[in-house]
Amino acid sequence: MKLSKADDGRSPAHLHRSLTLEMVRVTERAAIAAAEWRGKGDEKAADEASVKAMRAELDRVSIAGRIVIGEGEEFECDDLYVGQPAGTGEGPEVDIAVDPLEGVTLCAKNQPDSLVVLAMAERGGLLNVARNVYMHKIAIGAEYPADTVSIEWSATENVKALAKTKGVPVSEITAIVLDRPRHAGLLEELRMAGVSVKLLSDGDIAGVIHAVNTEDTGVDIYLGSGGAPEGVLAAAALRCIGGQMQGKLILDTPDKRSRAREMGITDANRVYNVGDLASGDVLFSATGITDGSLIEGVKLRRQWVETSTVVMRSWSQTTRWIKARHAR
Repeated sequence: MKLSKADDGRSPAHLHRSLTLEMVRVTERAAIAAAEWRGKGDEKAADEASVKAMRAELDRVSIAGRIVIGEGEEFECDDLYVGQPAGTGEGPEVDIAVDPLEGVTLCAKNQPDSLVVLAMAERGGLLNVARNVYMHKIAIGAEYPADTVSIEWSATENVKALAKTKGVPVSEITAIVLDRPRHAGLLEELRMAGVSVKLLSDGDIAGVIHAVNTEDTGVDIYLGSGGAPEGVLAAAALRCIGGQMQGKLILDTPDKRSRAREMGITDANRVYNVGDLASGDVLFSATGITDGSLIEGVKLRRQWVETSTVVMRSWSQTTRWIKARHAR
C-alpha cells in the first residue's frame, strides 16, 4: 500500500501518530516488569512478568487490535496468543506483533541486548506466522542494489557479492549469526571464506537491525535461521529505518504446513522481502531490559526507574529515542 500525506500533514491511514507514544508506554511497562527478574536465572518468571504487564497496558490503548504474532496459539498460553483481541475495542483496527521478552536467556543471565518489542500495523499489514516456525533470513543495509544478495545463494556467494559491491576484500566483511548448533556448517563456511563473524547468543531482532546499521555497528550482513515471528518484527523495524531483508519459512513438518495454510500462507517456498512481511503504515517500539548496543537497559533507582526506548514509524520514516523516568 502506498501512503501519501493528507492535507494536515498526517497519514490518511488509520494509525495516528499518537499511537507511537502509547506503544512506548506498553514496552516500557513490560521492560520494567522483566527487569525485576534480570540476572536471577528464572526465564519463565521473567517472561510471565513481561507478558502480564504488556497485556495490562495494551488493554488501555484505544485500538481494536488483534494479536497476530504472540506467545503462541490460544491453547498454548493464557495471554498474548494469536487471535486474542487487544486494546479497548474502540479505535483503528490494527494487527499487533509482540515479543514480550526478546532474549529471555539474556535477561535471566543479565547479558546485553534483551528487549521488549512491539509492532503495530494496519489490519492485514503483518504476516501471520506460528510461534514454532523458523525462517531462513538474510539482511543487509539499504545502500546496496536490491539484487546484491539472495537467500537462495550460498553464504560464500553472498559475502563475495556483498564485498564486491562494497568494494572491499571479503576479509573486511563482518557477518552476524545466532550462536546455535544448527549454524555450525554456516560458521565454518563463513570462516573458510575469510569473513569475520560476530556471534549472537540470543536476540536476532537486534541482530538484523545491527546488520543494516553498518556505520554504527561494523556489521555488514545477517545470515542464518531464527524464529519466523522475530523475522516479522525485524521487518517492521526495517520498514521504518531502511534496510533489506529476505526470509523463507521453514515448514518442515505436516503440522506446520497445515497451520501455515490456515494462516493464509499458500506458497511454502516463497521468498519474502521486507514489504511482504510488514506492509502499510507500521509502528515499532523496543525498550531495553538489559544494556545493549541498540538501547540501554532499565535502571532501577531507589526513588525512580529509568527506561530507554526506540520507537519508529514507517510512514514518516521517523526514529525517536525516548529516555523516561518513572516514579517507584
